[in-house]
Amino acid sequence: MIPVKVLALKYLANASPSLCAALGAPEGCPSLGLITTDCDDATYIALDAATKAAEVEVAYGRSFYAGAGNASTPNAGEVIGIIAGQTPGAVKSGMEAALSELGRTGFQEVNGVPFLAHTVSSVGSYLAKEAGVPAGSAIAYLIAPPLEGMYAMDFALKAADVKLQKLYAPPSETNFGGGLLSGTQSACDAACAAFAEGVAEVAGMPKAFPFGEGGSPKG
Repeated sequence: MIPVKVLALKYLANASPSLCAALGAPEGCPSLGLITTDCDDATYIALDAATKAAEVEVAYGRSFYAGAGNASTPNAGEVIGIIAGQTPGAVKSGMEAALSELGRTGFQEVNGVPFLAHTVSSVGSYLAKEAGVPAGSAIAYLIAPPLEGMYAMDFALKAADVKLQKLYAPPSETNFGGGLLSGTQSACDAACAAFAEGVAEVAGMPKAFPFGEGGSPKG
């Protein structure tokens, strides 16, 4: 697993009401926790974990263009996440859960190609809304570079009884692609394994013969 680096982490105990409203924080939730890291998708999974561990909501989450390798400043990385709660204690507890999740969630790599194939066994309020499923549902969170992501997505959808809830059509802000699939936990696990297989196939042989034909690949 490629470790996720937390680049900046700050708290606002009683943020400006106008700032809270502009960010999308729920009314009555003036306490904010702000985080940037070098991995957007792992951070979104971590922010969702925060909503399951404490009385907080994700007020704001956005990826930055071109990815962590092209970050504009040392502490920017490729994502900002902001959680909101009624009290500083709730926000602190939520952020601690997010940091814990970041320690066990990250991209894998095969032949130099990074990808994420992760089952969230029980989504919180954030990913439930993102995927359009009830809280507590299982989802497969799948992300890879553009061609690998779309090619492997087909593997994942055919491998198990899962439903495509959201497609992240390439290019994303970080020039990747993928999607969220719903199903039972075991079905999501199977979809993740198939997605990884598809990514590995492209990574090992980027130019394949068309539909089993012989001869040299074109291009």
